Amino acid sequence: MPAHIDLHRSHFDETERPLVEMGTIAVSTFRYACGIEALRIRNARGEIIVLPFKGQQIWRAQFDGRDLTMKSMFDAPVDTRVYLETYGAFMIHCGLTGLGAPGPSDNHPLHGELPNAPFQKAWLELDEAGTRLTICGSYHHTMAFSSNYNATARICMEEDSALLDVSLSVENLKQTPMDLMYLAHANFRPADHGVLHYTARYNAESVRVRRSVPAHISPEPDYMAFIEQLAQDPLLHHHLDPALAFDPEVVFSIDMLADTAGKAHAIQRHPSGSADYISYQPSQAPICMRWICRTPDQDGLGIGFPSTSEVEGYTAEKAKGNVVALAGGDVWHIDICMGLLTAAEADEIEAKIERVRNT
Repeated sequence: MPAHIDLHRSHFDETERPLVEMGTIAVSTFRYACGIEALRIRNARGEIIVLPFKGQQIWRAQFDGRDLTMKSMFDAPVDTRVYLETYGAFMIHCGLTGLGAPGPSDNHPLHGELPNAPFQKAWLELDEAGTRLTICGSYHHTMAFSSNYNATARICMEEDSALLDVSLSVENLKQTPMDLMYLAHANFRPADHGVLHYTARYNAESVRVRRSVPAHISPEPDYMAFIEQLAQDPLLHHHLDPALAFDPEVVFSIDMLADTAGKAHAIQRHPSGSADYISYQPSQAPICMRWICRTPDQDGLGIGFPSTSEVEGYTAEKAKGNVVALAGGDVWHIDICMGLLTAAEADEIEAKIERVRNT
């Protein structure tokens, strides 16, 4: 029968210890020197490191001998809730009462309260066949005169797959509506001469580069000239030529198209033929953000961030009509698939992307 294992902070110390094994799936617990608890989950293809009580971040992901995670200046997470003071995870849930860079009239932190939220509960679910493990966690957020919600996150890993099923459910515990914003910040490592394929029209109307400069970055003088080039011809960024100046970052807003199953797809095709992959339902997250950062210290690629809005902060996005109004007692939910495709799997997805684009 299926099994349920509650996780407690006492299960974690600086010595890594096995917790559970089933087939080719193995889970161990450890604690970083800063005190943050971590789970290492292995399967036949690789491993992930999850921070069960810290935003339920996927700190690292490695499959088929390749590190999927962006390069950053952080070798380990830091015990802080400030977004840029502990940066470099593979997957970060962002939101929920604010999102993006706060504008002059906003009081929310960069990307909201969720990225490093202290989850109160965490547990494991094991299926009856012993081939699928789910890491779960919940975070209850209450702010007087403002918000009261419960967020439940899940990461599902199968014994022989390099793909992860990630989900988040948010229940509004108030009797009145809640303003909700969400973005899944999935940070792959760019491949020199990698090629981007995705289910969208490849034109300036559907792939829009951000022209504003948020306060947390300081671009070089020629940055805006590059942005204007991308605004006129977004196809310039599809081939990740190391000479392209994604420094410190370039952000796009993309109108994704869905296939007959209601899913959008995006890949970074590596020169080896394998691919990094993300898929989601635009009906759950109508806006796709793309983020590229290529500097000597940080090298990251958000192939496609499923999002409820763009990233100009609560006030600006509210004015655009991009903030979800979640009724009292209602639940908002999102499902995302991310990870690595073999060359054969990548061929199939690339062909599917082309069919969607040409429909």
